[in-house]
Amino acid sequence: MFHPLRVRATERITDDAVAVTFDVPPELRETFRHTPGQHLNVRYTVGGREIRRSYSLCSPAVRAPGEPELTIGIRAIEGGAFSTYALTELAVGDEVEAMPPAGRFTLAPRPGHFAAIVGGSGITPVLSMATSLLTREPSATFCLIRSDRTAASTMFLDEVADLKDRFPDRFRLVTALSREEQTAGLPSGRLDRERLLGLLPMLVPVADVADWYLCGPYGLVRDSASALRALGVERSHVHQEIFHVDHVDDGPSSTPVVRPAGTDGERSKLTATLHGRSGSWPVRSGEPLLETVLRGRSDAPYACKGGVCGTCRAFLVRGEVRMDRNFALEPDETSAGFVLACQSHPLTPEVELDFDR
Repeated sequence: MFHPLRVRATERITDDAVAVTFDVPPELRETFRHTPGQHLNVRYTVGGREIRRSYSLCSPAVRAPGEPELTIGIRAIEGGAFSTYALTELAVGDEVEAMPPAGRFTLAPRPGHFAAIVGGSGITPVLSMATSLLTREPSATFCLIRSDRTAASTMFLDEVADLKDRFPDRFRLVTALSREEQTAGLPSGRLDRERLLGLLPMLVPVADVADWYLCGPYGLVRDSASALRALGVERSHVHQEIFHVDHVDDGPSSTPVVRPAGTDGERSKLTATLHGRSGSWPVRSGEPLLETVLRGRSDAPYACKGGVCGTCRAFLVRGEVRMDRNFALEPDETSAGFVLACQSHPLTPEVELDFDR
């Protein structure tokens, strides 16, 4: 369910990125209280067209009864309707509709040693994680390894520097710039798998890290996860969220083709439960199941429609589906029966999804 939120402040943090802070009405404080790492799905009408996007919350999590802090970081994307609007027109006092915070890429503050590898705007959710953790858990430590193109393109530079000043013994920052030399720190270049294999053991005691958080472009997340596996880190201790996926010939798919949907001319039927109400609709040839639901229920959850954000996650109650791409669900989620509706196509005459689980 979407709620209107008024823009409290906007701050240009790089030439191509802005931080937007929202006011939270008293009656919605508990609704919008977030866990560090979660995101907001926002909806706005630009030029008569409804646009939905997912943006991570960079602000620390505030415990009750304090007022939630809701700040998202938006980086301009070439041709991006909402990001262009946010950087050029969105102003204090404007209203944007948002769903309550969501997402499972989270770090609930607790004692322990934690580390993150991020690229570009992937710093956004991790900034919330690190700030919340270090503020609330005096024995916790956090190591942030970040990759950016240049110093000028680095989002939340001041906020991360503030963490170094506030927690000098518990926060470690390592920065790599791919297109600019630094006077100190790592040599210029990408953080690929081979470089990370040599670098990580020198930066942090890998075996002592309770959980790793990887966030950013697909290539960085893929290489980081591969390096950590090679260093002996168990898959259950590596959490990832992908912000951008370039074209890949064979994106990860979670459910194999088992049998065709039916004979020629036979359509599949989809039954879906959403907000406690169920409905059934025929699936048109070639359309993802999300589009089938949207024809009957405009309130179906989605944001990117690209298999990246995970907003359209649903439980497969009955039938079989094939997912074209999956960059959002963890292996344990797909094993438990969850799918991305935006990427799922029916493989059986009847399919049933539950969006409420």
